[in-house]
Amino acid sequence: MFVTRNSRPNIVLFMADDLGMGDLCCYGNNSVSTPNIDRLASEGVRLTQHLAAASMCTPSRAAFLTGRYPVRSGMASSSNLNRDVVWLGGSGGLPPNETTFAKLLQHRGYRTGLIGKWHQGLSCASRDDHCYHPLNHGFDYFYGMPFELLSDCQGFHAPELHRQLRVRLWVSTVVLGLIPLLLLVPTCARWFLVPWPVILAFALLALVFFVSWFSSYGFTRRWNCVLMRDHEIIQQPVRLERLASLMLKEALAFIDRYKRGPFLLFISFLHVHTPLVTREKFVGHSKFGLYGDNVEEMDWMVGKVLEALDRERLANHTLVYFTSDNGGRLEAQDGSGQLGGGRGMAGWEGGIRVPGIFRWPTVLEAGKTLDHASLTALCVSASLPRVIDGRNLMPLLEGRVSRSEHEFLFHYCGASLHTARWYQKDCATVWKVHFVTPKFSPEGAGACYGSEVCPCSGDVTYHDPPLLFDISRDPSEPLNPDNEALFDSVVKKIEAAVRQHRGTLTPVPQQLSVFNTLWKPWLQPCCGTFPFCGCDRADNIVSAAW
Repeated sequence: MFVTRNSRPNIVLFMADDLGMGDLCCYGNNSVSTPNIDRLASEGVRLTQHLAAASMCTPSRAAFLTGRYPVRSGMASSSNLNRDVVWLGGSGGLPPNETTFAKLLQHRGYRTGLIGKWHQGLSCASRDDHCYHPLNHGFDYFYGMPFELLSDCQGFHAPELHRQLRVRLWVSTVVLGLIPLLLLVPTCARWFLVPWPVILAFALLALVFFVSWFSSYGFTRRWNCVLMRDHEIIQQPVRLERLASLMLKEALAFIDRYKRGPFLLFISFLHVHTPLVTREKFVGHSKFGLYGDNVEEMDWMVGKVLEALDRERLANHTLVYFTSDNGGRLEAQDGSGQLGGGRGMAGWEGGIRVPGIFRWPTVLEAGKTLDHASLTALCVSASLPRVIDGRNLMPLLEGRVSRSEHEFLFHYCGASLHTARWYQKDCATVWKVHFVTPKFSPEGAGACYGSEVCPCSGDVTYHDPPLLFDISRDPSEPLNPDNEALFDSVVKKIEAAVRQHRGTLTPVPQQLSVFNTLWKPWLQPCCGTFPFCGCDRADNIVSAAW
């Protein structure tokens, strides 16, 4: 949506991490209690076809910040392995020449703050250059994790980052380590003599191989799980048990500092990403296990922020927007059941359809529901010398127009275009075409449990003719030329739009290339002297007003 040049409301953005649209009461879920988010919906506008630009965190958030498909900024990966920024010590991230909504609002006199998850990279060439840091993308203040929350951040928890790759690396290390031992057998049994230099060479090879990967994966918690205030690391590794409370405290302090406005506060939750760290008072509170408990804790945090707006009498002059970066992660499970709720599933609805709730009292009609396709984005009215894919939703939200300006939407899986959607202008029909779909594992499971995240290439199905759905009538039933007279004309129309869209793309550096996503010791942020990184100053540093 757009904030126009002539209006300067305060803006509070809530973005959940991996929250499915159906995981809130106001979207029909009766196993969790979300009274505060439901209050936003009852006092504002609720969108039922709100769509993330990607089904993974990094590209989706890049699009949210810039209003541009991630493929335009190089934030879309051609690799199945690294579809997100995977190391704080990597060299890829949201390019500094991209213009974010925070930067535009900053130029219009807003004080801008980001509390929580960033996940758009950190440094380019040296450990402290912080070229991708939030403060270089329009935010005046940052408090949170420059990476994201992972199960690896919880000590002695099952690893999440590249779990299957790590198993293969361990197996390869064991095999290499056995070779010098096996070469000793002929010598010890006096069958024949194996030269010691050969044995030592294989032993050294096994050691070098082990060190080459264990120096990164063996210390994931220390390298990636970092808490920062602005450019300073204040906790490494982060202590998860108090993180939500610290974030909430910072958010409330930001509102108090800048209540005279205008301000932009982007609260980028670590909820509801695994490992679902939840305060004891919420554990066992929901009917949907730990995942539901974590959703309810997030809702409580939303309520505290809304209370602060009410207390300072800011509600009527504040635009509040709640959404998620992508759908829930079905593959996340433990012994007790489901921990996630379709992330990574390319163009399937479960990976990209997310909550979209807007509240602006006296401007937006309370209790309104809209069924129009729209992308998650906050765009600020401005003339920029680049393609902007976001559209102005304010006329639709205010009821001044009957449909969104979006006619065609393109859904990428990494750098591959898998799906396109056509919102037909002359009627209310929404057509959706799948050119490529992932193969679920096991077959018919509805998710990619075998590979943890559905692939974008390789083990996928290419459809010719493509799968066609009428989302407005039945989103689950594919159409064909036999049961849909418009099949050929609709497919041709969408294919023409895809060709036109591809004609607007220009080559850009690939931020998520194999090289950029490799861990680089010289880029690793470190509190202390590398590699002995570690500190805990979260309780000793008081947030300063500028």
